[in-house]
Amino acid sequence: MSGTNRRDPGLNGRSFTAAQSFLLSSKLYWTRKMFPALREKYNGLAAKESTPPESAADVARLIANTPDYQVYAWLERHLQRFKYSGRYGLQAYHDDMREDLLASLDQADLPDGMLTLDPDLEMPRYYKAVDIHQHPGGVWSDEIAGFVYERGARSTTPTMGTRHADLHDRLVMAVDEALESDPTDIFDMACGFGKSTGPFIERYRDAKITGMDLSAPCVKLAAKTAAEAQANNIRYMQGNAFESGFADESFDLVTSTMYLHEMPPPQIEKTIEESARLLRPGGYMAHLDFFRLPDAFTRFIHYGHGRRNNEPFMEPLAEMDLAGLLERNGFKDIRIEPFAEDDGVLDEGYRPWRFPWTLITGVKAA
Repeated sequence: MSGTNRRDPGLNGRSFTAAQSFLLSSKLYWTRKMFPALREKYNGLAAKESTPPESAADVARLIANTPDYQVYAWLERHLQRFKYSGRYGLQAYHDDMREDLLASLDQADLPDGMLTLDPDLEMPRYYKAVDIHQHPGGVWSDEIAGFVYERGARSTTPTMGTRHADLHDRLVMAVDEALESDPTDIFDMACGFGKSTGPFIERYRDAKITGMDLSAPCVKLAAKTAAEAQANNIRYMQGNAFESGFADESFDLVTSTMYLHEMPPPQIEKTIEESARLLRPGGYMAHLDFFRLPDAFTRFIHYGHGRRNNEPFMEPLAEMDLAGLLERNGFKDIRIEPFAEDDGVLDEGYRPWRFPWTLITGVKAA
């Protein structure tokens, strides 16, 4: 982008990159040094208890008022805030390129049928209620939100660095290992700007793939990216994925990435119901999200992250009986297992902070 219309001459590619690099380095220190130190602090306090802490509330009683935790929590909240907001934040940087970014969307050469928008689509109240991820205005309200979200996603998992795309590649590999044959019709729920859909496009070139998201700015960017890659097996649609409008048994693979935790439990239930309705008998469902929390300390940290990062439905999801929900909706061979987003992260001695990635899968009974 040319950046010819910048309102702030001090905000340019060099200053923006320097500021964001500083924030990422700070986040890596927070991840690799502060989190293990906080856990050691907690372990020392817990060892003095006559009864081992069993709940997040028990952990909070021990550590929430310590300087260690308060500094840790403050940094988590404000490193994310500075990433998006402020003079060198993602929003300001892309806002100064607004005209160029919008022109690139308008000028995208999209094949017929690749993009379908719904200007009358009503955004759910829960979706509008918070600026999720501290993304100003959410990922739907600004025409350039897709670009801002795409740039922000590059450092969602900081320890992976430039290998962040491996998360989605690994999901496709896990799905591929579970399937007996290649799917012919795939539905990627809440596809965002298309990063989760891309590896499916590449792996299953003979399949018809549909990505759906509430955010028009996101699906516009997804379609632009797919067109530039000359993909011919994908269509992107603006819509509510758990009220997709597709006919029963339209797909043999339904998937999502980081979708369930962004909805209240009633909508999570609708998503599982819709997954079952859309799948053909024997079809496969795979939702990659944050769920498995093995101990009270990780629950306390995860629930706090949800509050600090404007993701209020992380905790309710973690408290749900997902296995029972899947069973009630006719799924068999249900597996809810930790998912390795990178090599070694599930090893017993792994110390840095990480999301509790979990792969939730099932087969629709015949």
